[in-house]
Amino acid sequence: MASLTYELTLAGLAVGSAAALTGIGLVVTYRATGVLNLAHGAVAMICAYVLRQLVVVEGWPLPLGALVTLLVVAPGVGVVLDRAVFRPLAHRGANPAQALVASIGVFVLLVGTAVLLWGPGARDDVPVLLGDDPWAQLGAVVALACLVGAVTRWTRFGRELRAVIDNRPLAVLSGIDADRVAAAGWAFGSFTAGLTGVLLAPYVRLDPYGMPLLVLEVVAVAVIARMRSLPVAVVAALAIGVAQAQLTRLHPESWAGPLLQAVGANLFVVALLVSALVLPGIGGKGRDALPPPVRSEPLPGGVWLVVGVLFLLPLGFAGPDLHTAIQVPALSVILLSLVVVAGRGGQIALGQAAYAGLGALFTALLAAGGVPTLAALGLAVPLVAAVGLLTGWPAIRRHGLALALVTLATGVAVSRFVLTQPYATAGVSLGRPAGFTDDRAFYALELLVLAGCLALVAALRRGRTGRALAALRDHEPGAEAAGVAVPGLKLLAFVLGAALAALGGGLLGMGLRAFDPEAYDPVRGLLWFAAVLVLGADSLLTPLAAAALLTTLDAGSHAGAAAAALGLLAALTARVPPLTALLPRARPGGRGRRGRGRPPTPDDVVPPAGTVSVHPRSGADGAAPPAGGPAPPVPGRAGGPGGRPRPAGGRTRPRAAGPATAPALPGGTPAPRLRADAVTLTYPGGVTALDGVTLALAPSRVTALVGPNGAGKSTLFDCLAGTLRPRRGSITLDGTDITGRSAHARTRLGIARTFQRLAVFPSLTVEENVRLGEEQGHVRRDPAAVERSLRLLGLAGPVRHETAADLPTGTLRRVELARALAGQPHTLLLDEPAAGLDAAETAALARILAALAADGLTVLVVEHDPDLVAGIAHTVHTMEGGRIVS
Repeated sequence: MASLTYELTLAGLAVGSAAALTGIGLVVTYRATGVLNLAHGAVAMICAYVLRQLVVVEGWPLPLGALVTLLVVAPGVGVVLDRAVFRPLAHRGANPAQALVASIGVFVLLVGTAVLLWGPGARDDVPVLLGDDPWAQLGAVVALACLVGAVTRWTRFGRELRAVIDNRPLAVLSGIDADRVAAAGWAFGSFTAGLTGVLLAPYVRLDPYGMPLLVLEVVAVAVIARMRSLPVAVVAALAIGVAQAQLTRLHPESWAGPLLQAVGANLFVVALLVSALVLPGIGGKGRDALPPPVRSEPLPGGVWLVVGVLFLLPLGFAGPDLHTAIQVPALSVILLSLVVVAGRGGQIALGQAAYAGLGALFTALLAAGGVPTLAALGLAVPLVAAVGLLTGWPAIRRHGLALALVTLATGVAVSRFVLTQPYATAGVSLGRPAGFTDDRAFYALELLVLAGCLALVAALRRGRTGRALAALRDHEPGAEAAGVAVPGLKLLAFVLGAALAALGGGLLGMGLRAFDPEAYDPVRGLLWFAAVLVLGADSLLTPLAAAALLTTLDAGSHAGAAAAALGLLAALTARVPPLTALLPRARPGGRGRRGRGRPPTPDDVVPPAGTVSVHPRSGADGAAPPAGGPAPPVPGRAGGPGGRPRPAGGRTRPRAAGPATAPALPGGTPAPRLRADAVTLTYPGGVTALDGVTLALAPSRVTALVGPNGAGKSTLFDCLAGTLRPRRGSITLDGTDITGRSAHARTRLGIARTFQRLAVFPSLTVEENVRLGEEQGHVRRDPAAVERSLRLLGLAGPVRHETAADLPTGTLRRVELARALAGQPHTLLLDEPAAGLDAAETAALARILAALAADGLTVLVVEHDPDLVAGIAHTVHTMEGGRIVS
């Protein structure tokens, strides 16, 4: 028994050593460049193939081949990636999501290149570099980790590396060549990838798909190390490797035996899933969603006519065998799920292949149980949607890189523990529905299903939910501030994406007349994601074009051509626009015509203060009242505390107007609506941003917060808006404690806000931006509110049809304010609303704010412009050191 334990420990140390090399390379690359290199495993695979080519095929001596592979080829790959792919991204200020997409593109490119050069088959004749002694491998890993630590701590390059890690812009200003540091990081990361590949290749299957995925799984050790600590990465890798080896000795006889064996063989996958879900995520909340599309104008009808004809051609001109064509509609439905999740919602979803595989598997299992095949597919779709709900629920609060890791880990876990396990798939077969066994009939059925799915997603994108998804993609904090329930909307996108993927996966299995786990491999999921991003993630044409491209290229004699081409385009994502953006566009109603004519200024249309009616009484038809003096405000709809909505008679109406102002306190001051009482907030590290702050905001008054930078103004503002939650103290609205309410819940209670940095949605038009505020705000289902807000802010002219991407700052400030007002709030929080405005625009803003206060709104302004504050504020509070001092 002791001998077995020792032997298993040695085997675990060998695997853990290779994993530790991967962790060291990923951590160094991330610290030097800020890029999570998902292509690390593909680089390892390429280097293993190069060593085999040099030694086995060309006959080089092993030492010479190893030196060339590890000291020339591997670092050279890293330098090429830095110069050709990631340095241009850094110079363009690309966000982390774009860098992640580029690394996925490199992964797909290298996999496709390997298939083109060496074929898709596995190789078992790779030379052994360090022999079978795990202690030699462990010694190499420890020596390499010590070398990296010594260089980082005691050399000039190490000091420069630490400076770039701490603050890259400041390091550049100090004269440090950040590009040289990044190139060195890429070279070293690729060297460790190459060493991992040549060490692992003799003991695992060397093929273009298996090894990259195997190395990708051990990203877990870098995540556990929080992409920072080399010792933690090494220890975690060795511990998981030894534990995985020891688990192989367990062979329970119960029903859990096969599952336990699967866990024992895939412990790194479990570690990746747990670490991605439990540990604090890398990346952050903000600029790490997928970027909005370059252009959002619809395609002309002629393009869709041509596409329809092309998809119908196989029915009339192809032979009786439609083996290739029959895969295109099914794959299109799978890729359509990425249009919903990644294209419209902006979320990095790398696990759609798992949902497609589950759709095929559940269909096969239900059909084997006697359910008719079509009914089995219909039942499999909601079952997989439920799986999407369960897997999406813990993932929706992750962002950017962390979300990518969660979805990737989910896809790999489903593949490893379900789709490829005999206990789940042994003896499973999948046929076609009765009446559709012929290729032509089944292809026609697929086209009908695809058309229905396209119509569903098109309706989703045009409607209220589609606008909310686009807002989530463009600016998540802004979407929350507009009233969008972000967690629920993300979950909806994941569930709908899982359902579509399951439907397409079931159709794909039926078309092939078999359940093939390799058709739903996680590497294919990365290829699908890259294809959708390259062609244009928010276009309904993309899944059709991508499916046709992937199927036809891979069906030819050059397997891997599709992966190589799409990977190259994805790697160059910063310089190559989505291909669907190059197609001609329809321009209905002038939408998308940017920069034509002068956008109206506030002075053109904004009425003078005292004549604006922001909250007119609405009759049953929702019409605006006659022109005249300001009408009384409508605080909210009948309901519970804070104006929570409540349906009445099947229709929601605003509550009857009450008094213009709240009951007055002694001295004529209105009673406060929104209060902060003894609010204290301390950031990690012990920095106290707010220290017992008390603030009362009353209706019909403009309250201003002034003070130096770092005084705590924005922190207090965010506590009132719900973005931050204080450690002590409370926030109350009309006497009701709302401290625990989220930002979107406070918006729906009537507290609207704007941002210091613009929070508009660039892919939506001006009118759609404002309409989103009405649809998600305090008083909803009042279309007239959109027109009132557009007129009030001078946006009712042709500019309403412009997309917000290229409009000037002054116009965008008005768009953001109009969106906040469209929800008919009773409290308005403005964070430096005059930032970026010229004198005329600031004067127009002052008139608008005065009119809003005169109309009964509660207004809080955080502002540095003393003239604006002096001109509009009834009360001015000065903050310093986290306290209100006057």
